[in-house]
Amino acid sequence: MIKEDMEVKDSAIGDGKEKNGSVRNRKNKRKLMLMEEAAKAGKRGICYLSRVPPHMDPLKLRQILSHYGEIQRIYLVPENPDAQMNRKRADGFRGQEFSEGWVEFTKKSIAKRVAKMLNGQQMGGKKRSSFYYDIWNIKYLSKFKWDDLTEEIAYNNAVREQKLALELSAATKERDFFLSQADKSRVMSAIEEKRLKKKQKVTENSVESSDVQKNLHRPKFIRHFPQKAAVAAEGARENKKTRLSKDTIAAVFGGSS
Repeated sequence: MIKEDMEVKDSAIGDGKEKNGSVRNRKNKRKLMLMEEAAKAGKRGICYLSRVPPHMDPLKLRQILSHYGEIQRIYLVPENPDAQMNRKRADGFRGQEFSEGWVEFTKKSIAKRVAKMLNGQQMGGKKRSSFYYDIWNIKYLSKFKWDDLTEEIAYNNAVREQKLALELSAATKERDFFLSQADKSRVMSAIEEKRLKKKQKVTENSVESSDVQKNLHRPKFIRHFPQKAAVAAEGARENKKTRLSKDTIAAVFGGSS
């Protein structure tokens, strides 16, 4: 039993050593690759394009510049989205355009030669090309590495994200302030409306009470209606005879009575 336990421990130790050795080999290989990449990067040269012609993209730029030497990487900065939107609204080119760019050649000597040879020259090519009459604006960047470009891009992206975050925060605060003011205005309007209704009711009640008081203090008006004389009794009417006046008798008989 003791021997078997010792053998198991030895095998476990051996497996651990093999795993540690494989991990070390991987780390060493990665270091070698990074060192080789750094050595190659030190030999590379980068050219800067201050202007990218319309309709030019990384693929077309690579096709043109690859005739002068081997190209490693190309980065073109997209144009401002507002400018692209304005161009589309004006029925212009609807594709993606670029403002500036960087081209990395495998050798510094090639980058220097290309910048010196092409700067200020006509792009040329076929006449039917959309950038046949455009001029190269290219410059070799001495002691500039691609890592510097990526750091600058990362910094610009961070600054842009920070600005967007600040603008978003300001917009959120403005929206919240507007909503709070709207709610406050709604509450104040409701309170004012209730106050006016209450005041109107009080006014109506006071008017009604004043009318009642006026009616109470108003002097009574007694209306008088004409009355007919009472009809005499039947016996009195029978005894009463109608008599003709003297004037009527004189007129009938032609003489004085």
